[in-house]
Amino acid sequence: MLRDLVSGRILTLAGAAAGITAAALADSALERRSLSVKRYTVFTEKPLGRERRLVFLSDLHDDSFGEENARLLAAIRAEHPDAVLTGGDMMTVKRSADIEKAARFMRALASEWPVYAADGNHETRLDRDRGRYGDLYDAYMDGLLAAGVRTVNNGSAMLGEHIRISGVTLGMEWYRKFRVPEMQPSFLEERLGPVRRDLFQILLIHSPMFLSAASGWGADLSLAGHFHGGTIRLPGGMGLMTPQFQFFRREVAGMHVKGSGAMIVSPGLGTHSVNLRINNRPQVVVVNLAEKRQI
Repeated sequence: MLRDLVSGRILTLAGAAAGITAAALADSALERRSLSVKRYTVFTEKPLGRERRLVFLSDLHDDSFGEENARLLAAIRAEHPDAVLTGGDMMTVKRSADIEKAARFMRALASEWPVYAADGNHETRLDRDRGRYGDLYDAYMDGLLAAGVRTVNNGSAMLGEHIRISGVTLGMEWYRKFRVPEMQPSFLEERLGPVRRDLFQILLIHSPMFLSAASGWGADLSLAGHFHGGTIRLPGGMGLMTPQFQFFRREVAGMHVKGSGAMIVSPGLGTHSVNLRINNRPQVVVVNLAEKRQI
């Protein structure tokens, strides 16, 4: 009789667990198709000429919000941005790769706004593994340039007279699982040169692990992604897991400050290997840049 009671309780618990799992997966499926907008205001003592509104997108991973990303484009359009910045992983590169969906979306962006683009680890993998993927990376980059996208891979471009946008390409060693190398500001200076202190400096750096180095180099604002919002957002804004198998970290989304530099981390738009989002809706990041008023 005791054995039957224990077995019954085990079955009840198993059934409850299965029900909770099914509900969570169903909720995640709905969440992955939804779209949110998060707005930030960043004040600076540097001259901007006028206030600027930027949209930052990261980690689309070939996902679509409506046919040809019509819902995503409409969400961007509603913000009336001065420019759109993309932080990498617009495609998914694993056993196979297809650049067409990402290329079409980037062309659509460039047809309406100035676009500044940097690579993430998936574009870097496409470039590195040419034995497997051939010249797909070159074809993708050539298509972006032809569409008028300003690619800032280990380079910089100006937005107006007062804002410099730079992007650093991180080799795959910076995306190592569990233990990540420590980055020094000199790494960024070797690739991007010294910061011009008279300009507002934006840095596109795909991984948010390197805020200290970005701030030490002189970035006023860094924009990152890569961590997919921690997959499952826990109370207090903590993320359960990153793609590099770091657990319970806060820098999976939101704004973080180090010294004189700030970093805004996008929770991204898509998924790939772990097709799961809980309490972690896909997000369009909007950054309003404004001059700090002197009192």
